[in-house]
Order: sequence, then C-alpha cells, then structure tokens
Amino acid sequence: MTTKQFFLYFLPLLLVATSCREDELVVPTEYEIIPETPAKDTKVRGFYLVNEGNMGSNKCSLDYFDYLTGLYARNFYAERNPNVIKELGDVGNDIGVYGSKLYVVVNCSHKVEVLDSRSGVRLGQVDIPNCRYVRFHRGKAYISSYVGPVLIDANAPKGAVYEVDTTSLAVTRKVTVGYQPEEMEVVNDYMYVANSGGYRAPNYDNTVSVIQMVDFKQVQQIPVGINLHRLKKDRYDKLWVTSRGDHKSRPSRLFVMEKKPGYNQMVVTDTIPIACTNMALRGDSLYYYATEWNDYTASNTISYGIIDIRSKEVVSTNFITDGTEKEITIPYGIAIHPETGDILVTDAKNYVSSGTLYCFSPKGKKKWSVRTGDIPAHITFLPR
Repeated sequence: MTTKQFFLYFLPLLLVATSCREDELVVPTEYEIIPETPAKDTKVRGFYLVNEGNMGSNKCSLDYFDYLTGLYARNFYAERNPNVIKELGDVGNDIGVYGSKLYVVVNCSHKVEVLDSRSGVRLGQVDIPNCRYVRFHRGKAYISSYVGPVLIDANAPKGAVYEVDTTSLAVTRKVTVGYQPEEMEVVNDYMYVANSGGYRAPNYDNTVSVIQMVDFKQVQQIPVGINLHRLKKDRYDKLWVTSRGDHKSRPSRLFVMEKKPGYNQMVVTDTIPIACTNMALRGDSLYYYATEWNDYTASNTISYGIIDIRSKEVVSTNFITDGTEKEITIPYGIAIHPETGDILVTDAKNYVSSGTLYCFSPKGKKKWSVRTGDIPAHITFLPR
C-alpha cells in the first residue's frame, strides 16, 4: 500500500467519524511520516502502541506505525470507531495480537477491547474485573485480574486468571491464583503467574502461581520475591521474573526460574543483583531498564542494560550507546523488532501529557523518535 493509498483508505473513515457522534467531538487521527524505517521485506507489517492515560482521565489511546508506508498514526481508535462511547476507556494496561484480532486490556474500565487487527475496527469486548495482562495459548486468551476493586486494601481478595475463547469471546474458565496477579507465561502446558500483592502493601505476595492448563487448576505457588511484576519466557524455556521490592529497604531484583532434574516444576536458580522494571528478549540477549523509585529519597534511579541469558551475566550497563538516553525522562515500555533488532523505548515524561517513542538501532544509536499519547506503555507487532 502506497502512502497515497493509505490516506485514501482512511479518508472515508474520517468522514464517518465526523458525522456519527452528535454530542461528542471525535478527535481525528494525526499522521506523521517517520523518515527512516526498517527493510520493507520483513514479515512484520507494523506495531500497535497503547497509551495508558492517567488513571481517572479516560484517556487510553491507540497508536499504530506502518513500516511499509512509514506513517505513524496517533490516536486512531476514535476515528475508526465513531459510535463507541468513551472510546477505549481508562488505563490501557496491555496489548496483544492473536490471529486476526487485536486485544487491548483496559484496566480501570474492567474490560478487554477486541479489534480487527488490520483495520482497528471494534469487534466486541470481554468484561473482566480489574484486568491486567493478556497471553495466548491454543486458541484461547488468558487475562490476569485483580478481581477486587481498584483500591489499596489490606483485605484485598486473591486474584484470578480468566480463559476466553478467541472465536466467541466468551469467558470459558476461571482459576484463583495469588494476590494481585500480573504477567503470565505458558511453558509445557503449565502457566506461570507473577503475584504482586500490591494492594496489600506492605504485606506483599511473593509467589509465582503454577496452573495446570488441562484442568485449569492452580497446583503450586512458588516463593520467589516480594511484589512480583514482569514474567518473560526465553528461548530455552527459562523464566525471568522481576520483583519491584518495597520501594524502601528491599530493592528491585531479577530472578531466574528453570526446571531442574528431579523437579516437576520450575525452581528459582538465580538472583540477578540488579533493579529491573521491564525487559524484552531477543536471541540470547535480555534488554532491560529500571526506573526504581525510593520513598526515602523521593526520586528515581534509572538504568539500562543487557544480560546474556546463557551465562546470566550483565554484559552491558547501557544498551543506548550514543548518549541519547539523556533525552528520556521516564522509560516506561520496551520492545524489540523480532527481525531487525531495532529497540523501541517509550518515555512517559510527566505522566499527564504526550509521551515519546524512541527507536534505537541494535547498536544502540538513536534512529528516530515520535510524539505519542499520554503514558505510552505497551507494544505489540503486527505480522504481514
């Protein structure tokens, strides 16, 4: 599709958008040309970026970058879906493409929006209370949920994982896990869920729940570290799990879990003595950044690095090599192009105004940047 064809395709949608809502102005999509793009013969068409929007502001928005045209489309959901009241909703917490559908987890609106992954047109929604993250396995979507209301509460209930049929969008099963569950991964028909217990601070959870996928039952809870968050599977089926610590005396840490001879399930084999807020894996490298808040100093300590997943050693203390990390105020999201190795990092800035998306080469040189919505956070790639 040429640039001209791209605009001609979306022009009718703009005209529809300006005529459907009588009581609410639909903000038109903004387009920006990115001068330098990856090779156009890759298997990746583009990527979606969900901007969280500040809690209570109802400003979750969706951006899309098309590698073939070089066009960055900012806030296109409203234009594609002019009849949807309140648009995407309040706090976009995760995003994923599976088959022909795009799933956007909207935390404080208690729903998962399901869109056509090519057009961005809404297909439906799944109601999940206080939903957090989405993963996919054998025709199903799995969504972690805090279950209870969005509220700090020492008596907050245990969370759950919901199973959703990706054809009918019906909830088919549910299993209770630990307190305030976050990210998940499936390894050999077992799902591993990082439990945070964040609502119950300072009495955080410290376990990873193990779900047997056949029966969809929790069969084990493995102690790992307090206030768990990220959980990623590498190419060797090891799990990398982050602990946010308590923001005071117990720092953030990165843990490694793997299956050892004689054990039926994963065990913690290594503790990497670094802070880690988010991470992305490609090949034998784990790229991470840390934005570690300290209540005593009322400030963040920000760092970037690369870990060799075979040796489990830090091999670089900054994957940005040209000094342009100084442009980033608050790193908030990370993703790596699966073919080119380009590194995408989002900047939330002050949390209440537009953020920025940065693209770095595999060698850590800045290639381009673009303005985003408020609190750019989660990225998923769209195959051709």
